[in-house]
Amino acid sequence: MYSWPTKRPFALDVLNVVRKQKPDVILMDLQMPGLSGIEATRLIKNNYPQVHILVQTMFDDNEHVFAALCMGASGYILKSTPTDKILEAIADTYNGGSPMTPHIARKVLLMLTSTQRSLSAEAEYQELSPREKEILSYLTQGMSYKMIADACGISYGTVNSHLKKIYEKLHVYSATEAVQKALLQKIV
Repeated sequence: MYSWPTKRPFALDVLNVVRKQKPDVILMDLQMPGLSGIEATRLIKNNYPQVHILVQTMFDDNEHVFAALCMGASGYILKSTPTDKILEAIADTYNGGSPMTPHIARKVLLMLTSTQRSLSAEAEYQELSPREKEILSYLTQGMSYKMIADACGISYGTVNSHLKKIYEKLHVYSATEAVQKALLQKIV
């Protein structure tokens, strides 16, 4: 078992640790210093696609669930999951499964159903500006509006204005739907 360094943020070491330790399964939290677990999942899966990632977090909102799964997470469980179920989920992930708590599985099914309806009903959308694509890209990485504002050097209110325009152009009504459409249609 590897213990993460306490002096440096996880983000700075994640690929080196995976390269050296060669884990089969990583139990990933989404809220970490330096880099979100969603972005860490993307980095790991892009560089080590054979590594399975099981997300264990307190976030059960659609945006976090969908973003983590789209970035390559094999499963998604909540921190409130009993220890014996966590061990089962790790073993299931190792054996090629995709464990999810029942609550999360229901969310995924509802998101997929909603996405299918949305894609078939509204295949067309207006082209996004480069700035809108940049903001949408950050949103798909699981960044908060404040983090996006900081990354773009703009105000929180300006991020909200851009997101309203993005929603209109993509024919969606929430950040979750925008992320779904962006990832499924490879807009960003």
